[in-house]
Amino acid sequence: MERTEDEWRSELSAYEYAILREGGTEPAFEGKYVTTRKVGVYTCRGCNAELFRSETKFDSHCGWPSFFSPLAGGAIVEIEDRSLGMVRTEVRCATCGSHLGHVFAGEGYDNPTDLRYCINSVCLTLLPDEQA
Repeated sequence: MERTEDEWRSELSAYEYAILREGGTEPAFEGKYVTTRKVGVYTCRGCNAELFRSETKFDSHCGWPSFFSPLAGGAIVEIEDRSLGMVRTEVRCATCGSHLGHVFAGEGYDNPTDLRYCINSVCLTLLPDEQA
């Protein structure tokens, strides 16, 4: 998905732009999806691509929505991030390249993958299942 920076700026608020396009992070425990329990699909705020299902969301108590697995089919891209003097794995939307957050492995969470996709709420839109 190709957009100019001016197009991104016109479609996103300054806050959304700073996180999705400049790799920022929202403050812990302030995002709207940190404690959400609704059933549905989480899509990318930048392009509406489907990223995560609510069934993979879990309570990590880290301050951001956490998922143990993205949707299949290459919904996300993982990129080595050496900023802030550490090595982490950045998570971006595979469709539009927007920054979503980071993924962490081996932290001992009781989930099927032992992964924690730590995603900024502002990067997501929850589309509730019609049955919910």
